[in-house]
Amino acid sequence: MSLWVESEVIELRPNASEDDLQSVIRAAYRQVLGNAHVMESQRLTSAESQLRNGDLSVTGFVRAIAQSDLYQSLFFENSSPYRFVELNFKHLLGRAPQDQAEIAEHVLTYNTHGYEAEINSYIDSDEYVSSFGENVVPSARGNRSQVGSKNVNFNRTFTLMRGFATNDTGKSAKLIRDIASNLSTRIVAPATGSGATSSRGKRFRIAINKANFGDRVTQSAVTFEVAYSQLSQKIKNIQKTGGKILSITEVA
Repeated sequence: MSLWVESEVIELRPNASEDDLQSVIRAAYRQVLGNAHVMESQRLTSAESQLRNGDLSVTGFVRAIAQSDLYQSLFFENSSPYRFVELNFKHLLGRAPQDQAEIAEHVLTYNTHGYEAEINSYIDSDEYVSSFGENVVPSARGNRSQVGSKNVNFNRTFTLMRGFATNDTGKSAKLIRDIASNLSTRIVAPATGSGATSSRGKRFRIAINKANFGDRVTQSAVTFEVAYSQLSQKIKNIQKTGGKILSITEVA
């Protein structure tokens, strides 16, 4: 079992069937709305029709969901400003905010330019475009090493990505203490099945690509098995030595 659900790339391809289209629509609702249940009366039927007719890209559909009254009611009206920004990062960029400066920047964007500008600041960013383009549904990216990403963001994204058994309701920010104080964030395993489970007695397999520098530059695949208590430190050691984490999987 994976420590969190591995991200599947969901892309709307040319000449997609209706089944393919529905898969994209379901994935977009699930990602942007943080697993919240969407009733038929809450679906964005106009935006879905535009997506079906080719008048709207997946990016446009994602924008429509994030700017909808439903998204606002779930994550803006019922959340603290920090929690709202935290969830925007998760839902639209697939990662956690890296530091206080990122959060402050987005709080300022909302306060100065309003709700739509805050949502657009993620979707129109170079990061969004390079990660997802026009026709890929956003998904979790923090479980993989990323160029330019701080090591601590790996752990922080784990805190936000709690598995498909949970949703993102809740007013309080999850990372505010660690980010504001520039502290490291402990890894907490995601919920599985019908609720959260303890990982204290479990072991995890970490798969990495390791570069070796000497007379020749080579890359090799390496795996480690560690206890839960050793997991966070092992990840730090791997990243310090230039290893690229491919996956973390529960083995016992």
